[in-house]
Amino acid sequence: MRLRSLLFVPGDRPERFAKAAASGADAIILDLEDSVSLANKDAARHSIADYLGGAREVFTLVRVNPLDGHLTAADVAAIIAARPDAIMLPKAEGAPSIAQLDTIMRSESGPDASLPPILPIATETAAAIFTLGSYREAKDRLLGLTWGAEDLPAAIGATTSREADGSYTAPYNVARALTLFAAHAAGAAAIDTVFPAIKDEAGLAAYAARARRDGFTGMMAIHPSQVAAINAAFTPGADEVARAQAIVDAFAAQPGVGVLQVDGKMVDAPHLKQAKHILSLAD
Repeated sequence: MRLRSLLFVPGDRPERFAKAAASGADAIILDLEDSVSLANKDAARHSIADYLGGAREVFTLVRVNPLDGHLTAADVAAIIAARPDAIMLPKAEGAPSIAQLDTIMRSESGPDASLPPILPIATETAAAIFTLGSYREAKDRLLGLTWGAEDLPAAIGATTSREADGSYTAPYNVARALTLFAAHAAGAAAIDTVFPAIKDEAGLAAYAARARRDGFTGMMAIHPSQVAAINAAFTPGADEVARAQAIVDAFAAQPGVGVLQVDGKMVDAPHLKQAKHILSLAD
């Protein structure tokens, strides 16, 4: 399953669910956390459960509330019977958070029930940074790993996570990079965070292209208008596919050779591995 684009939808806006599902996003995230006020949490839970009980058009996650806020159990109780495709866990702090959420889900669905995979937001507290390596211990429960650039600065009293040009300041580049490596270490999808400037189409395209260049496999979106650009960035172009196919074909033609030339450039085993990966994305 490819997760190039994951589109957030407020859980208390059920009139938007179908539009989001038809946006072209690979997945939608029905939100019970930041986009829903405390007064609307219960209504949002019921709306999400009703939607999940119908015919789903796209892979559907539910973002529950953080484990430290005493709302998670109510979220799970309301939606778990409707079998969401995955759960997004905000303010996660490593493998212990995965185990804690699993315990909550089992208490509602039974000890032998099949539980949905989890997509943790892995960098929203200071302590979370030091637990990133532990996700390998819970790799069988992970859909992927993602990070956020808003909650962490708020948690430590920073004024912003970004420079004037929109790029990340040094501490948040570290958080992004550690999440990327932690995801790959756990064998999970590496999902980059949202691009908040909805109307900056060029900025979004550039950001998404850098994310794929750096090794992320997908990205979250906050508006349907962002989906096409994200999907394009995480889908190899024709020239890239042709180059990758040429490398694969060259090694297939000379199976005993470890290093050879393609279009005048030396290629070896890492290039072959990368070429196969590009072809898998194209497929």
